[in-house]
Amino acid sequence: MKPGDRPRDPHLSAPEPASSSNGDQTARGTQWIVLAHLLRPQGRKGEILADLLTDFPERFSSSPRVFLAPEHFTGPESDARPAEVRDFWLPVGKNSGRIVLHLTGIDSISQAETLGGFDVIVPASELPELEDDAEYISDLVGCTLFDHASPEVTLALGTVTDVHFATTPDGSRRLEEAAPLLAVETPTGEEILVPFVKAFLIAVDTGGRRIDMNLPVGLAESQRS
Repeated sequence: MKPGDRPRDPHLSAPEPASSSNGDQTARGTQWIVLAHLLRPQGRKGEILADLLTDFPERFSSSPRVFLAPEHFTGPESDARPAEVRDFWLPVGKNSGRIVLHLTGIDSISQAETLGGFDVIVPASELPELEDDAEYISDLVGCTLFDHASPEVTLALGTVTDVHFATTPDGSRRLEEAAPLLAVETPTGEEILVPFVKAFLIAVDTGGRRIDMNLPVGLAESQRS
């Protein structure tokens, strides 16, 4: 995902570093949050396969009211198409990590085909509260990352522009055991990827738009051209 892509509602905790043996691009106040991206019909009764862009698929049960809109939609609620999720399930096999949605009023393959390419969105105000050790991706984007290189020196490395997640080779499923990577744009325009793990993390202050970390010596320098 590139900077400027549609905001999502996934959250993440800073995990422990992965074992050697074996994841919304603006502030949380963004008007719309994308829950899924509709792909193609998945069944004969109007079911639709979608890329799942939320860590809370159960919200489709507790809050079935959603909206449909083209990608990168930023308009008012009156310009979005209201919809209701009447059923959903998480497929296995080659579509593991995605979701199948059945929307009220969509009862045939031909109706489902008309929705391919649309985003399933909700107002940002409907985001659920997170546990204390978790953060919304959209809250991290825009924060300045500070590296406490030594007790005497604190360096502002740059601004977080995105969060990347490791996936399976075909890109269909996120690898939960792998640490997310903060994409940080330096003042010179270079990009540095920083593992978002507890071993490096000092503090996250989304209100103050800053992340403090104690990074391994040379991690940032090794990525600079």
